[in-house]
Amino acid sequence: MSTKEEILSKYRKNIQKKFDMPDLSQIKAIKYPDPLVQFISMTQNVGGKVYELEPGQDINDVIRELYPDAKEIASNLPEVTIATRNPDTCGSPQALNGTDVGVIRGMFGVAENACVWIPQQMVEKAVCFISENLIILLKKSEIVNNMHEAYKRIQFNDYGYGTFISGPSKTADIAQVLVMGAQAARSATIVLEP
Repeated sequence: MSTKEEILSKYRKNIQKKFDMPDLSQIKAIKYPDPLVQFISMTQNVGGKVYELEPGQDINDVIRELYPDAKEIASNLPEVTIATRNPDTCGSPQALNGTDVGVIRGMFGVAENACVWIPQQMVEKAVCFISENLIILLKKSEIVNNMHEAYKRIQFNDYGYGTFISGPSKTADIAQVLVMGAQAARSATIVLEP
């Protein structure tokens, strides 16, 4: 028996009282008149930016407009033709160090907290966290009201990994001073696709 199993068996042996799982169907989760409007508002509240892509607009032009000084752009999305690094072929997470802009695709967004579900769609998932700035492409039609709806939609692919991202990385743990980019991207922009 592994150490983990040994520890868990000791916990199980000492459980005094067991409780049934709650009936989640009784939870009245929040719903919004317009989830897209709420999602945009919450994204801005958590420090993120929103850019609405017009039909026919080239994402490469948008990336250059939003980050004109970016030299290293990482993406494996076929429509991002200006990428200088590909997280599928870079060879290691360390090779993505120094990425100015990472461009990834979100599957759906959550209106109540501006989270975007990002299943791993690239070999090196570090691009989601090591990039100085993150652009998340997301279809406007893929916004759910709340986390209850979100959890029902989560699907894993062959990588078996995914994460929710909401705005840029931030912390105010030290001296109560807000620091952006403490553990991941300094900025996060949601590009809403038609």
